[in-house]
Amino acid sequence: MKISIRKIEAIMARNGFTKSVLSERSGISRQNISTITLRGTCEPKTAGRIAQALGVDVTEIMDEG
Repeated sequence: MKISIRKIEAIMARNGFTKSVLSERSGISRQNISTITLRGTCEPKTAGRIAQALGVDVTEIMDEG
């Protein structure tokens, strides 16, 4: 699944989250968070965990391009 790094980073900034905080809240390792944000892709289940940790619906972090 393609995800929008720009959208994720904007939501993180709005919530005052670092990648470490996102990692803790999502249960995804800090290394995997970094890999996902570099690639811009992840499994749908992982995207769901990230969205839940950010407090948004998964559609809000999907890349529409």
